[in-house]
Amino acid sequence: MVSTVRTVLGDVPPDAQASICSYECTFCVPCGKPRRNVCPNRGGELVPKPRRAVQPPVPVSP
Repeated sequence: MVSTVRTVLGDVPPDAQASICSYECTFCVPCGKPRRNVCPNRGGELVPKPRRAVQPPVPVSP
């Protein structure tokens, strides 16, 4: 799994806003808006990508 999104604007950290399509192509928000939220690679809809926690979750004891 990729930890950062690479864009023409540079790397986007995992907790930053980004857009993702159903094929998992990922774009920073400024790159997705001019494309009217349509993936230029495969034509899928670009939707907000869920953010990941900056720190790993604490394991739960059984």
